[in-house]
Amino acid sequence: MHPTSTTYRVHQCSKCPGDTEYYCISCLCDLCQKCKENHVKDLKTIDNDVVTHRDKINYIPTQEYCVRHPSKVYRKYCEPCQVSACNNCQKHRKHKKIHIRKAYKTKRQQHRETIHAIRSEALFYRPVLLTGIKADIKTCHTEFSLYQSEMLTKAHILRNIIDDVLYDLLNNVFCDFNFKHRCLKQKIEINRHIVSLQGYEHRYVQPDFTFSALQFLLFIKTAIPKIYFKLHTSQLSMTESLNKEDVMESLIAIQITERGNRRVGNQCLLKLTSGAEFHQSLTVTGIDGGCYHISCVTPDRVWVSDYTNNLILTNTTGVPLHHVEDSHSFSVGYGIYTVSSESELIYIDRNYNINKLSKDMKTTTKFIERKDSTLEPRCVYWSPSSGDLLVAMYKYRTGKVIRYNQSGQLKQTIPQDNTGRPNCITENNNGNVVVSDFRAVVVTDRGGRHRFSYTGHPSGSVLRPCGICTDALSHIMVCDDETNTVQMLDKDGQFLSHLLIRPSGIFFPRGLSYDIKTHRLWVGSRYNNTVVIYRYITRQDDLRDLNPATADVMESLNKIPTTERENQCVLKMMSPPELLYSLTVTGVDGCYHISCVTPDRVWVSDYTKNLILINKSGDLLHRVEDSCGDLNGGRHTVNSESELIYIDSNNNIKKLSEDMKTTTTFIERTDSRWRPRCVYWSPTTGDLLVGIYNSWTGKVSRYNQSGQLTQTIPHDNTVLELYIEPNYIKENNNGDVVVSDTYRAVVVTERGGRHRFNYTGHPSGSELWARGICTDALSHILVCDDITKTVHMINKDGQFLSHLLTKSQKMGEPRGLSYDVKTHGVWVGSEDKNTVNIYRFINRQDAVTDEHTPRPGGDAMSSSTQAV
Repeated sequence: MHPTSTTYRVHQCSKCPGDTEYYCISCLCDLCQKCKENHVKDLKTIDNDVVTHRDKINYIPTQEYCVRHPSKVYRKYCEPCQVSACNNCQKHRKHKKIHIRKAYKTKRQQHRETIHAIRSEALFYRPVLLTGIKADIKTCHTEFSLYQSEMLTKAHILRNIIDDVLYDLLNNVFCDFNFKHRCLKQKIEINRHIVSLQGYEHRYVQPDFTFSALQFLLFIKTAIPKIYFKLHTSQLSMTESLNKEDVMESLIAIQITERGNRRVGNQCLLKLTSGAEFHQSLTVTGIDGGCYHISCVTPDRVWVSDYTNNLILTNTTGVPLHHVEDSHSFSVGYGIYTVSSESELIYIDRNYNINKLSKDMKTTTKFIERKDSTLEPRCVYWSPSSGDLLVAMYKYRTGKVIRYNQSGQLKQTIPQDNTGRPNCITENNNGNVVVSDFRAVVVTDRGGRHRFSYTGHPSGSVLRPCGICTDALSHIMVCDDETNTVQMLDKDGQFLSHLLIRPSGIFFPRGLSYDIKTHRLWVGSRYNNTVVIYRYITRQDDLRDLNPATADVMESLNKIPTTERENQCVLKMMSPPELLYSLTVTGVDGCYHISCVTPDRVWVSDYTKNLILINKSGDLLHRVEDSCGDLNGGRHTVNSESELIYIDSNNNIKKLSEDMKTTTTFIERTDSRWRPRCVYWSPTTGDLLVGIYNSWTGKVSRYNQSGQLTQTIPHDNTVLELYIEPNYIKENNNGDVVVSDTYRAVVVTERGGRHRFNYTGHPSGSELWARGICTDALSHILVCDDITKTVHMINKDGQFLSHLLTKSQKMGEPRGLSYDVKTHGVWVGSEDKNTVNIYRFINRQDAVTDEHTPRPGGDAMSSSTQAV
């Protein structure tokens, strides 16, 4: 082929048409100069490994020849001397040497963090700093102009005073002195001294003048002649007539005050996103049942501990890198360790001493020895601002915080009456000491004065704080063991939001750590060995929507079936709900689950194996003999053919014909590890939804009408577990799958399996024990709460609407729910009574349910209001 016709492949930037210069190893994409700058500043990719294309292919610069042995190339690197060497360099023969390629990679890795800080932080701060400097310059011009005219006047006065002083000196003071002779004498002495110095310098630089270090030091000491000059003038003084006060006032009129280094406040650089966004998850090996405390070392390495004495260093893949053998074993997993600015681990050992583990994890030293046997150190935190170590001590239902300096010496003690049983401790940007205590977050200022105690959400819910941390914007994050949430407060103790509510995969958040370099939040689970990393802070100049799932969710919400729109046109809520019937059911011990067959016939089951068909009078019509006996949830459903589908005693799913004469196995259990817990037949698709359970984890399986598996929903879109133990399951009109999880949540996914939301009670983040569940014709979700003994009504997007029903003498404690789509009545089964109550809370738009006469052509139910 002719050379002029040869084509070459040129790498282009993956994000724009520009030529590529860099490569992101983490994202596997090419980047131009501009896109590289944006890539390393974006908090989503701030810790990605961005290299030049030369480094991508592990390029090592061309071999260099040794300056001492020109025929040899450098192949080794002398570690003690920190210089390159060839094989003939005898000077380094006995020194420890490594291959130059390894040294090159090691040195680059050592400087990677510095380069990363320059790229992502220093260069990002530059325009913000310049903006502040420009503003200061403008201010200086304004301020200086105020003094300019006054300074000119004083300068003129000063010049006149100086002229008077000079005239007086020359004509009245120095007129009788003969300085010429004395000055000539000093000139001669100076010339001689300069000659001697030149001789000294000449001897020093001569190549043939060599001598030992001792001779050199003696030569410096004796060879330089010393010369002293005297001022040949009389002492001068200024008379009052010269007005020296005016001179001094003129000189000091302008003052410059040093205010320290110019800094950029985090409020100018960072802002909160609309919510916490998943970044990464990892499963930690080497710990036993929970990640109770976390301390970040670098963006890709953290220390993690459980409730026993397991304390390990792990990376972002969950692989253990180091294990501390002598850490203390607290049964509830306190914050027993922290990390210093030197990446040293500071931890409480099993003897209640505080030890320090070096960065290379080879040396352990005792930092603070326990001397008072009545005091137990519970948690520690190293202050990055002061370098002090904060230690929360415990002594029989009381606690206190002690501050030690970098030498381990006691500096401060915060009084005991501010803390009771400290769990974790941290420090905020304003110097406040923040302690996660037994029932409160206790905050004191740097001096030890109590500022406030946060005891829970303003609704009055109980708080059981555990893991705690602060972020770059001075927010306080705390894990609440009562509601399984992560709550965000401002620096003054005001509740801001539930940052996380029963987060997928974690379920029970316990450990917290904030990475100041990447502004990410590490959250550990009390429930399993999972740690999830979230982003909720972004750059001020990044205006993009950091939650790409939002558009997809909103798009799915717009696809509402026509039946829902139709129902909204012809139906509306009525308030209060109207009790239609109440019946007592014989043959069961509590009405835990209900499945409607017709408006006057329902299947009812209890917490044992009783499963019966009754009518509105409570008469027993049929009993299923082989129903599963240890499921107290939604273990049965009815299809469009009025056939009963239920879980039998062998955990198979069976179908009972409408005439109750034929029973067939619809889905046979084939995996002994998984057990079905609840079922629901979908009237829109004809599919069967099955909630399945396996030792503290759950999933939802969808089967078609032939019993073939068509879909499994085990995780959300971030591959985190959604369910712990599905207890009841339903499908909403918009296709959402609604699951009442035994462990405190209603979990809703869209038809395709994407997680939409969790409802954990009212107000948001409150404690909820979800039991029986159903949906109505208006796509509302109704759920029984075993804590408040009420029936909550939420809309299809998870927003609380009202307590539809509360515990009453008639209804008792609500447990089972079933909605009759034909009559729009809800059947409510009682847990503590064998009663079923039927309520009506939805009516036709044209029905008259109050005493007002409808206007012609107007809404017949215009005075009806939604239950709140």
